[in-house]
Amino acid sequence: MLFTKRLKDTDPVVNSAIKAELERQRNGLEMIPSENFTSLAVLDAIGTVLTNKYSEGYPGKRYYGGNENIDVVENTAIERAKKLFGVPHANVQPYSGSPANLAIYFSVCKPGDVIMGQNLTDGGHLTHGWKTSVTGQIFKSVPYHVKPDGYLDMDEVRKLALENRPKLIWMGSSAYARELPFEEFAKIADEVGAYLVADIAHIAGLVVGGAHKSPVPYAHIVVTTTHKTLRGPRGAIIMVTDKGLKKDPDLAEKIDKTIFPGMQGGPHDHTTAGIAVSLLLASQPEFGEYAAQVVKNSKALAEQLTKNGIKLVTGGTDNHMVLVDLTPYGKGLGVFVQEALDNAHITTNKNTIPKDPSTPFYPSGLRLGTPALTSRGMKEPEMREIADMIARIIGEVKDNALPEDKEERAKYLARFKDEIKQNQSVKRTRDEVLALCSRFPLYPEMQV
Repeated sequence: MLFTKRLKDTDPVVNSAIKAELERQRNGLEMIPSENFTSLAVLDAIGTVLTNKYSEGYPGKRYYGGNENIDVVENTAIERAKKLFGVPHANVQPYSGSPANLAIYFSVCKPGDVIMGQNLTDGGHLTHGWKTSVTGQIFKSVPYHVKPDGYLDMDEVRKLALENRPKLIWMGSSAYARELPFEEFAKIADEVGAYLVADIAHIAGLVVGGAHKSPVPYAHIVVTTTHKTLRGPRGAIIMVTDKGLKKDPDLAEKIDKTIFPGMQGGPHDHTTAGIAVSLLLASQPEFGEYAAQVVKNSKALAEQLTKNGIKLVTGGTDNHMVLVDLTPYGKGLGVFVQEALDNAHITTNKNTIPKDPSTPFYPSGLRLGTPALTSRGMKEPEMREIADMIARIIGEVKDNALPEDKEERAKYLARFKDEIKQNQSVKRTRDEVLALCSRFPLYPEMQV
């Protein structure tokens, strides 16, 4: 009976792709800051029969029968989130970060209301009001920026807030390597009567691990994904703080109603279980050690890149992320460096930098992160070794330049991709990466 067969016997195509992806992760350096390796316990939780259940509603208030076990799982996740972050209310049902952010908008704003968020090309997030996002189309977005040194321009934030009187202000980013000034944001938001939302998707694990200041005393709402530095499954949590309930006693209820029935149907119960497990693991003393090591590794990576003559936005880092500025070699070089590093089994992502002279699709920066490397057990010596590899690869491709003509550009990139595969320095780096990865095995217990 097909129903009883396992994946490898049912679908060899998908099984083969999963096996290949496991090998890719094992034999490469995952350095995208928003990625991490979750624990085997979380993987166990999300691959369970909980995916079979429909659970519209909330614990004790479901629209379907048979949810007594699901209620235990969701209540456990809620209580662990409240305790770990120090908040009075948590909703663990958002499918991911972007819908969670959209739910926050519709809990406290109306279409056309003024909102403020960090400009995308200055390190912000799409859902904080960028023009191609629905958030920048439904609401009147007034973005704030960073200064020439790469740090947030808090004088501009206050000036724009006073001029525009936003209903909501976002603090949080996707490409900002410095600690977020929560207290300064709070003073500005309070001055203009705005809701202050802390999007800590990137730094949640650092916050609960004690490696980054917490936004909870300053924000009205805190939102996070669960799969980045928190090392959980792909989900999200929206939390309301004591300050938020003081501003609006009905805020928690508004958010819950916006998630369901306002935006979502049945929650992904298997993901909720994975979130519960990840929150338990994040409450252990070892997780604090992990978070501290993530930051140590990031600083070591930044320092060694600088020693190699590589320019960094803000000149360094306070968190898990390093943003490389490639403009000393020309504009739009990020696509070349990312492709070359891919061939060396170092996974990164091209990224815009503040005042980028090129486009978001062909940006002039490179975003690097240490969460996944740290999860494998790597420390400062390995970061310095990796920084030398990255600098070497940048040196190999720095003389490339994108043609202005789009047709010529496509031909140039295709030729570059073919040639870089044969580059001897890239091949040598790939061998070094494979040797390094063999010293820090990933999921050795796992077989596909």
